[in-house]
Amino acid sequence: MLTVPTNRRAFLAAAAGGALGGLLPASLLHAQPNNGKTLTVVLPSNPITIDPINQLNHDAMVLGQAVFENLVEYDVDGVLKPQLAKALPVISADKKTYTFELRDDVTFHNGKKMTAEDVKYSFDYLLDPANKAARRSLFTRITKVAVLDPLKVQFELSEPYGPWLYFLTKYMGIYPAGSRKEHGDDYFKSRPAGVGTGFGVFEEWKPNDYISFRKNPNYWRKGLPHWDRLVVKMIPEDATRVAYLLTGQVDLISAPPPREFNRLKTMPGITGASRPTLGGALLMYTNNLKAPFDDVNFRKAVSAAIDRKTIGEKVYYGLLDPSSVPAPPRGWWFNAEADKELGFDLDKAKALLAKSKYASGAEFDLSIQAEPYLLDTKDAAIFVQAQLAKIGIKVNLKVYEFSVLIQQAIRGEHQAALQVFMSPGEPSYIMQVCLTPEQVLSKSTGYNNPEFNQTLAAAFAETDETKLKELYGKLQALAARDAPLGVLGYVHASNLWRQALQDVKVNQGLTIAPGEVKV
Repeated sequence: MLTVPTNRRAFLAAAAGGALGGLLPASLLHAQPNNGKTLTVVLPSNPITIDPINQLNHDAMVLGQAVFENLVEYDVDGVLKPQLAKALPVISADKKTYTFELRDDVTFHNGKKMTAEDVKYSFDYLLDPANKAARRSLFTRITKVAVLDPLKVQFELSEPYGPWLYFLTKYMGIYPAGSRKEHGDDYFKSRPAGVGTGFGVFEEWKPNDYISFRKNPNYWRKGLPHWDRLVVKMIPEDATRVAYLLTGQVDLISAPPPREFNRLKTMPGITGASRPTLGGALLMYTNNLKAPFDDVNFRKAVSAAIDRKTIGEKVYYGLLDPSSVPAPPRGWWFNAEADKELGFDLDKAKALLAKSKYASGAEFDLSIQAEPYLLDTKDAAIFVQAQLAKIGIKVNLKVYEFSVLIQQAIRGEHQAALQVFMSPGEPSYIMQVCLTPEQVLSKSTGYNNPEFNQTLAAAFAETDETKLKELYGKLQALAARDAPLGVLGYVHASNLWRQALQDVKVNQGLTIAPGEVKV
């Protein structure tokens, strides 16, 4: 466990304002921008794995997506489009059979041509319970994968389940038949050379420093990438990421500090942009099976005591859109009435607390992440701590590395945890993963409501947007009634980069997208 740094803002102010002399080594003070065709990007957290089927740190998906690809992709604009498939699938009338035709010009990094056998092998491995893939639960409705011919593959589902297509780019990859047995899981985790089809060929992983990739010379998207080498550095400290950018040591950074973002993007040689994410929520996982969150009135009191509007405007400077339900305010499926039911109202919070088992107040631990992802949750946590104190609830902040915190939530070992949760932007994902049984974060809330589960299943089988809006609205109403999950709002993705770069586009769908960037 870590302690919250006390000098972070002072250090950032000095670095961003140009007072770098006393903060940085001489090598940084006199650094020049990267020469040649190397693109260097910076993440704020250390990755755990490059393997997409076991990836839990969404920031690190920039690594997996450099190496691995899939049948379709959910791109930076939130558009579902073909990737290794020639077109989006043909779907049967009962919505349980999906047929893909594959591109005939794709080769793996080892030179082997990709075929339908590789697709079948990849999914069969994911779906085998013995392999314990972290992302298996999203795809268990796939009952059979069949090779129809060398470039055609068919999937059979146990029931209608459209969302699986939207999860492919983020949580799955296609690799050569037999490669998992040949190389082993550790190979895919930390040195996956030769086993992907993506624009980057794995080169080196230097722990706590960087991971590098070289250009795939045989990439099927001709002309890409525009660089010869991609270096992904890990720098958790806000001010250090900014200083590396300002001194030309790196080209592009994620998670710039909100307080400084608008000023930094106008500095000489620097530019930047932000976009609302499609599914990035600031969530408070409340363990409904542990006191004091075993009382619905207590959970509602906590929600009503949090002023999300102020958090969005004064803590994150417009980079958080307030919401108290698992849907972004900009989303076509957003239920404003449900949002209002859990919204800020201090008098209501006090009344709800008085009705709870903990009328005299309570105390709980709030686990937060040491490293920022899109936003630094420590800032919101301090604000929430102060607000809950107004109604007599004491919050103890506990700061953990991401790898520790996420495992706490997966195992349900926390009382409450505040974290940015990234989804591909598909409407059901957060509700499915956190609020239904047998999902990767089911134990983070302990919620299991048959009516909720049945409504979600009905949404999986529906394609008409009007009917879907009604179903998703009902799900949000149930979430407002039971308050099993705390939602503070939906975050904006933001990046800063050197003006010398071209074709940089802020990615709404999870992480930095370096594939088309020109150095």
